Amino acid sequence: MEFSGKVVISEASPCVHMRLIFPFIAWMIFQMSLVTDSPVHSSSSDDFAAILDAELGSTSDTSPDREDEDGDEEYDSEVERIKRQKVDALESMNGLAGSTSHLNAEESSEASLKKDTCVHPGFIRGMCMICGQRVDDDTDVPKYGTTVQLNYIHKDLRLGNDEIVRLRNRDLKNLFRQKKLYLVLDLDHTLLNSTRLVDVTPEEEYLLGQTDSLEDVSKGSLFRLDYMHMFTKLRPYVRTFLKEVCDMFEMYIYTMGERSYALEMAKLLDPEKVYFSSRVIAQDDSTQRHQKGLDVVLGQESAVLILDDTEPVWGKHKENLILMERYHFFASSCRQFGFNCKSLSQLKSDESETDGALASILKVLKQIHRIFFDSEPGIDLADRDVREVLKTVRKEVLKGCKIVFSRVFPTKFQAENHHLWKMAEQLGAICVTETDPSVTHVVSADTGTEKSRWAVREKKFLVHPGWIEAANYFWEKQPEEKFPVK
Repeated sequence: MEFSGKVVISEASPCVHMRLIFPFIAWMIFQMSLVTDSPVHSSSSDDFAAILDAELGSTSDTSPDREDEDGDEEYDSEVERIKRQKVDALESMNGLAGSTSHLNAEESSEASLKKDTCVHPGFIRGMCMICGQRVDDDTDVPKYGTTVQLNYIHKDLRLGNDEIVRLRNRDLKNLFRQKKLYLVLDLDHTLLNSTRLVDVTPEEEYLLGQTDSLEDVSKGSLFRLDYMHMFTKLRPYVRTFLKEVCDMFEMYIYTMGERSYALEMAKLLDPEKVYFSSRVIAQDDSTQRHQKGLDVVLGQESAVLILDDTEPVWGKHKENLILMERYHFFASSCRQFGFNCKSLSQLKSDESETDGALASILKVLKQIHRIFFDSEPGIDLADRDVREVLKTVRKEVLKGCKIVFSRVFPTKFQAENHHLWKMAEQLGAICVTETDPSVTHVVSADTGTEKSRWAVREKKFLVHPGWIEAANYFWEKQPEEKFPVK
């Protein structure tokens, strides 16, 4: 049996010839794979998924909703055989047979794996993956330290925080060898847009004759998924985007949708499982309700970028976030967010391939990646932080602009606390409350204000607040004439 890192288990080990269902053996093999840091990257989450599927005798479907093939009864009946397998495995790994030749092997291994010496790095089905100690249920697991449920990697898998840190450190080294970072991607309104069939408007019924075949999804962008009662439209440029980003980032999907939906969308975006593999995180995988968090991502926060159209769900990780302009292809999407306007499908239109949101963000990702890996060669990559690079790139967008706001904020509102003020500063602009000759832009929704009239008189730029938001979405200062104040 061979695994990444080219670690081979001896033919003498009985583990090689039998269908193992024990978490301990899976963990042992995984530990052996870490002896050598292979220059060929294989992510920690994919390592876990591959090994646990093979050793636990699972199918390739790791959904938490999947029925357990072996059944709890069969699983429990095998517990007594763990002791013998642990002895054999430890002898083949560490040469314990010679050092304990005058001792009972089982007693020796049991003594070395007592619960008071085992660090309990993780659990599957409430069983420690090192010593085999069982706990009654998930509520007892936290007694052995803080753990994180990682069902998207494998059903019933919990890892301790210390073990997650170790895996992240190991994974980062391999990733840096390939000059890659991590990229967490939202689905809805970021990479695609979906709607229920019952929500299709009469103006959108023409789409029924324009859907693409599900036989080869790589050639299509509009799909009717009858078994899910929905339409899904992939965002223009998404396939090119994923192909190019794959060379720079290891990608995760992270959606607030259900797992069954997430997996189906992953099939449309990545039918060959080239980009995401097992790295598909859904609503039930989050550790906080209605929030997304990097605690369930096996990547160092200092090397993670996030693409999402919704900022509030990333309360703890906004410094990692690149906010996306929402993709509203279907009419139901516009209604969902309270927009009283025609959707792209109703207009029989779509985003531009070359000038759309994904094409613009791809340029930003390439710039961030280049700065991260090409800056000062004397600095260790492990000491760099992609969040700092993100701030640096963002501050270049409106650099040199000095902005005054006029009748944009509510009366008596503290201007410095408004999201547009903060957004402009993050983009590198200087914001002030009063006009002076050095002001370059007046941002207003009303041409009749005193500051708006001053801008016209002094030949300064008078722009709508959308000018700042567009710069934030496209990471580039937009032509002022496209945002007039009416």
